[in-house]
Amino acid sequence: MKLLELFVLAIGLSMDAFAVALCKGLALGKVRGRQAAWVGLWFGGFQGLMPLIGFLLASSFAGAIEAADHWIAFGLLAIIGGNMIKEAMVGDEEETSGDLAVKAMFLLAVATSIDALAAGISLVAMVEMPLLVDGVFNPGSIWVAVTFIGCVTFVLSALGVKLGSLCGAKYGKRAEFAGGVILILLGLKILLEHLGILT
Repeated sequence: MKLLELFVLAIGLSMDAFAVALCKGLALGKVRGRQAAWVGLWFGGFQGLMPLIGFLLASSFAGAIEAADHWIAFGLLAIIGGNMIKEAMVGDEEETSGDLAVKAMFLLAVATSIDALAAGISLVAMVEMPLLVDGVFNPGSIWVAVTFIGCVTFVLSALGVKLGSLCGAKYGKRAEFAGGVILILLGLKILLEHLGILT
């Protein structure tokens, strides 16, 4: 998986967390750097963990799905993206409290990373397991991918909290819509490459 594709995937997956982080910032009012980092750690950590779980689950039956893995990747990313677009267009504004306690953050982190679990299944078509191949660093490893996704989500979530405290949550739905479009386009690109239409 190329770095640009990984970056696009990370941005798309992080938009749910970014939208919720904006609402958190709005609810908190004045936000300190420590609070922004706390939110970023929760969301980034789970956005990294969930795709890894999805990848490991899918890897156990990778041989059976190898012939159709590009269709599965396209289908999952299209469903995730479509749901994000739908929620952005018709969903009500979510009420998010300023509670940063472990229980509240755990529930939000799980809720915003469920899509990443499904995306992890689609990663079977794009990345490999080993971090080292013949003693050489493998940039196409799942460990690189999930670390990158987690770091991008950490940064965007921390920024989202700060922006929410300054600007309010008016951009949350737009971010969610953009994330959905990005995921659908990425899924389409994977499919077209496997069909030989794109090179």
